[in-house]
Amino acid sequence: MLSNRPYLLRAFYQWIVDSNCNPILVVDANNSRAKIPQDYAEGGEIVFNISPTAIRDLKILNDLIEFKASFSGVIHIISAPIKAVLAIYAEENGEGIFFDAEEDGEGDNAVEEMVSLKGIDGTGGVDMGLMEHQAGSGEPATVKSKPILKLVE
Repeated sequence: MLSNRPYLLRAFYQWIVDSNCNPILVVDANNSRAKIPQDYAEGGEIVFNISPTAIRDLKILNDLIEFKASFSGVIHIISAPIKAVLAIYAEENGEGIFFDAEEDGEGDNAVEEMVSLKGIDGTGGVDMGLMEHQAGSGEPATVKSKPILKLVE
């Protein structure tokens, strides 16, 4: 299966904007494929306000996030692989999603990572991380636990 990370990024971005909050994007500044202004990186990360009023031309593709941002009056084209995204959250309350750092493996043996999803009660659920499979291995993805759906009243 495809990585679910870009789909989650798009969904959380829309949810944060629709909630009238400022989406904050955290990117791994050490990723060799990330095109970012290194002068603004701290501790191996760079933080961007990606609200519609702060940036222009946001594109969240399945393998890349790209936008234009201004730093000290200079416009930069920011580009980073989806695997370099560490978090997207609302500045106002910290609600969002945080990802584990991933190696940016390329080639035929690259493994597609999926974000681990939990049941709504915080337990069980489908561990999407266990559903990864190696490209070209011919082995089907396996699920170690059954999905749990509970009605919230």
